[in-house]
Amino acid sequence: MLIATVMIMRQRDSIIDEESAWAAVLRRDRKLDGRFVTGVHSTGIYCRPSCGAKTPARKNVRFYPDGAAARAAGLRPCKRCLPDDVTRDEAAIAAALKRLQMSDESVPLAELAEQAGYSPSHFQRIFKRQVGLSPAAFARALRMERAEGALDGSDSVTGALYTAGFNAPSRFYEQMDGRMGMAPSIWNDGGKGVTLRWAVVRTSYGKMLVAATDKGVCRLCFGEGADELERRFPKAKLEAGGAAFAGLLQDVVGAVEAPGDFAHIPLDVKGTAFQEACWKALREIPVGETRSYSDIAAAAGSPRATRAAGSANASNPVAVLVPCHRVIRSDGSLGGYAYGPEMKKKLLEKERT
Repeated sequence: MLIATVMIMRQRDSIIDEESAWAAVLRRDRKLDGRFVTGVHSTGIYCRPSCGAKTPARKNVRFYPDGAAARAAGLRPCKRCLPDDVTRDEAAIAAALKRLQMSDESVPLAELAEQAGYSPSHFQRIFKRQVGLSPAAFARALRMERAEGALDGSDSVTGALYTAGFNAPSRFYEQMDGRMGMAPSIWNDGGKGVTLRWAVVRTSYGKMLVAATDKGVCRLCFGEGADELERRFPKAKLEAGGAAFAGLLQDVVGAVEAPGDFAHIPLDVKGTAFQEACWKALREIPVGETRSYSDIAAAAGSPRATRAAGSANASNPVAVLVPCHRVIRSDGSLGGYAYGPEMKKKLLEKERT
């Protein structure tokens, strides 16, 4: 859920490794403000990673998880970047998140800013930097997730929409466009009325299941069969193969066996706002390259949500086409994969060649 993701993102994790921290200082990365502070022992001050002061010599720098730890080491806060103000920003954003979560109606930016004691433009800037979305976009995403939750247990789509905080059904359907492949009423009823065309084919990685709606691929996995589709979409109509499906299947098999540009292959997948942002970031990783979980979290707009990025990887419904196998741990080890480490290693080796 979006709120849970943001709360994970806002937890103060242990300090990132020193190499990554120093790289963040060199690029003055605002997204990591509040994650750690840079202690410059030659001057006796500590700064935000984004501080605009002259970059210190690496030998004089130590990294601390927060201002309190830096002060305990005898350092004082920088008067230029005011690193301790990050705490005030975090408190302001936490209060805004709580208000947005509790409110059934839209909350104007001016009211959120006034509550925090900031100007609207400044509050918008720090909110987006910390959360990855503007307050308005966050509120829309929150209403979307409320609607998804309501739909899971509601026989009435319209009733679920009002429960979620939408003023009219038309607003919901406008915002759903491009996010959820199936119409909400179909999704709510186990895929009733949707035809899923599917096939199980042999590949160099073993048996692979591919299934698609009229809009695109909705499932790609290894070692599974039609029973998996029946579990996910118990009321959908399943059709094995077919001429309309053959061309798409050929493209998918080609993308798996000969990694390259498969952005032209349409997908019909659904996730939370954060999951979809992570999946988009995964599809932007060039063939033959890898990224860390923290890289994906940052690309999705929530640099602290490393664990949530890992969860988004694990919930990916279309292996390879959303290349979650290209994400490894920050120490260079492979990390987990739904189909096992050997499969992940094999996929990466083929892409590197």
